[in-house]
Amino acid sequence: MHRQRNFLLVVTLAALAMTPAAGQGVLPANVAVDSEVRSTISIPDLSGAWSLPSLNALEPPLSGPGPVRNRSRVRAGRQAGVSSINQLVGDYTNPILQPWAAEVVKKFGEMSLAGKGFPTPRNQCWPEGVPFVFINRGMQLLQQPDKITILYPFDHQFRQVRMNQLHPVQPSPSWYGDSVGHYEGDELVIDTVGIKIGRFSMIDWFGTPYTQALHLVERYRLLDYDATMKAVAWAAKEHAQSDNPGSGPRPDPNYKGKGLQIQLTVEDTGAFTMPWSATLTFRRALDEWRELVCAENIQWYSGTYSEVPTADKPDF
Repeated sequence: MHRQRNFLLVVTLAALAMTPAAGQGVLPANVAVDSEVRSTISIPDLSGAWSLPSLNALEPPLSGPGPVRNRSRVRAGRQAGVSSINQLVGDYTNPILQPWAAEVVKKFGEMSLAGKGFPTPRNQCWPEGVPFVFINRGMQLLQQPDKITILYPFDHQFRQVRMNQLHPVQPSPSWYGDSVGHYEGDELVIDTVGIKIGRFSMIDWFGTPYTQALHLVERYRLLDYDATMKAVAWAAKEHAQSDNPGSGPRPDPNYKGKGLQIQLTVEDTGAFTMPWSATLTFRRALDEWRELVCAENIQWYSGTYSEVPTADKPDF
């Protein structure tokens, strides 16, 4: 892996006053550069393929408001003598939810408990959007000075992050939003607004809804090996773990280097009562990047038919 060099950006007061939508400070690209520190400060090397061992995972933070959690968690299922891995019942009593959003989560949970399943962007082969797409079983980062491209293993999904730029005044809604990034010390910070809402859009596997006010801030940082495994163990208390996921690359069991963690902050005054946060912890991937295509399947989830296009008459 190559190590890129970061530039210390020296800005005027006027430049510092420039902020994107939702008030996140992002430095413009055409600011002055301090040549004395150009060669001494490096950006974190986040490039390459990463594996996410957790299933259905937005991991709760160590403290503070966190994401909707599964009322049928793995531990509860094991105690009852059944597997609850695929039983997605969101905790609609989470205080982050506005009443209407809590009702949506409750409705989907009741469907899951009845064994009916419910449509998601994943099982409908629709763009997953953010932050739902983060729950892929891995990702690959491609770092360039002017942009970062993030590839997700399922169904050829990807995002592009413009570096050291501002959001448009009125961003056109898109599935993965308008993302701008910058480096703060050893962290990559990505700010995203303008996230499109579709028929099956949701925050997570529990059906948590969002509105056009959704605003995400992601902070990517490297963790040493011990801290990475400690974070994975923390996630395992909440979610099933797999070293051989079928929908993403496997983690390298012999790799003792650094892991990668995303700290995610979510704000949406239309759906949530307060900002909340979550984490996702990745290990270095072992496998080559594989092609994983979403095949339209009329029996993808239990008890319900997916909306697969059909012809009125046979082609032959």
